[in-house]
Amino acid sequence: MDNNVQSDIEPNDTTSTARVAYILYLLGLVTGVLGIIGVILAYINKDDAPDWLRSHYRFLIRTFWIGFLYLAISFLLMVVLIGYLGIFVWMLWLIIRCIKGLKALDQRRPVMNESSWGF
Repeated sequence: MDNNVQSDIEPNDTTSTARVAYILYLLGLVTGVLGIIGVILAYINKDDAPDWLRSHYRFLIRTFWIGFLYLAISFLLMVVLIGYLGIFVWMLWLIIRCIKGLKALDQRRPVMNESSWGF
């Protein structure tokens, strides 16, 4: 029996946890709580990731906290009705950041400008 038989099973994809976190953020737009699970995944996995993937986890963590700030300000401004526009802008901002991150993740490259407050 040959012990050097190679398996057809690919090794674990290192990007799967980051991909799940991005998807949880997007699903969080509908459910409201899945983004918290996404940021927890990012915090747990950021130290063990290669450098290019670590930038995705930092991007995810910043996206969560900056988005939380934008959302809190929007809720406060709902009193004067401009907060509704703020929530809409926050939703667009989150979608664009997640798409940007997923695209870079699929290309196996780090997120450019990960410390940006914008897109």
